[in-house]
Amino acid sequence: MAAEADAASAEALLKTPLHSRHVMLGARMVPFAGYDMPVQYPSGILTEHNWTREKAGLFDVSHMGQAFLIGPDHETTARALEALIPADILNLAPGKQRYSQLLDDEGGILDDLMVTRSLDPEEDGALLLVVNAACKIADYAHIEPRLPANVKLLKAEHRGLIALQGPAAAEALAALAPEAAEMGFMAARTMKVAGIKANLSRSGYTGEDGYEISAAANKIGEIWDALLLDARVKPIGLGARDSLRLEAGLCLYGHDIDTTTSPVEAALTWSIQKRRREEGGFPGAARIQREFADGVSRVRVGLLPEGRAPAREGAEIATPEGEIVGKVTSGGFGPTLNAPCAMGYVAKAHSAPGTRLDLIVRGKPLAATVAPMPFVPNRYKR
Repeated sequence: MAAEADAASAEALLKTPLHSRHVMLGARMVPFAGYDMPVQYPSGILTEHNWTREKAGLFDVSHMGQAFLIGPDHETTARALEALIPADILNLAPGKQRYSQLLDDEGGILDDLMVTRSLDPEEDGALLLVVNAACKIADYAHIEPRLPANVKLLKAEHRGLIALQGPAAAEALAALAPEAAEMGFMAARTMKVAGIKANLSRSGYTGEDGYEISAAANKIGEIWDALLLDARVKPIGLGARDSLRLEAGLCLYGHDIDTTTSPVEAALTWSIQKRRREEGGFPGAARIQREFADGVSRVRVGLLPEGRAPAREGAEIATPEGEIVGKVTSGGFGPTLNAPCAMGYVAKAHSAPGTRLDLIVRGKPLAATVAPMPFVPNRYKR
């Protein structure tokens, strides 16, 4: 009966366009955000993490939500989106991408997302949104009724998404799409990859140089296969994706950010441009402007535990005297760092780099130091 229940549960999970390829490659599949996803391949998480740092890792991120906002012109569409997020989209240049957050009325984070403006003048008025898999249904339900009548949300469920990350990513992709090598960080272009039309951005969520590639769901597998013909490219699962983003100091929605955190508390102030800070006009603006002016009572920080034992999500953070001042939101062992690392929220008075704190692991204090992030230097193409 248990085996039948497991089979029925697995059957209920959604599958990305690349699912059969993961199974053929021997991936260990796990439920994630309602999808059956590869957590690792036979080589294991550590090998996959190191391969991405040294060469090029290929990730299936087709479970993410892709959607287009479409209006009569860029200004109209940008202002419609700016009513929901704190980033400056009005001044986003053609062929550029920007990171932001979907906010509730109190300035809490409903989700974080990427926004891309096409380089093609014929697509002026269209913005591509990429949102988190676990949030996409709620995100669309939040966005759609808040749009003006002349701006529409088009869910791009017909598209797949993959990410090629690592120092060899540019050369490997250039063999299939020579123009890709000319792109700078957070640039976006439409081009053919292995003869297939795709939308590319030079971005990712590993701290490494790389690209995200969006194409028709029935064609994304051909791009995946073509990239894996390159000896520098190997498939990478969710396990290494998580350890890479942790070393890069990048937030995971539902863990490091959620509706209880504001972008200022989350140390994401760099994602709110000057015009928006001054003008407001987005949900929770009064709170966020106040936090910019007066500071916050708590803030997201990096933490380096002493020794080899990691502190996991949920561990309390205390002063050496035993006062609880925060909680760990992400933590684990950093393979490139060759040491444990974590991030979490602490009272502002204890947030300065070098501050000594204790992480309560299995009821015992584990000495740690507040540290700048990223823990491993980013290698984005500037």
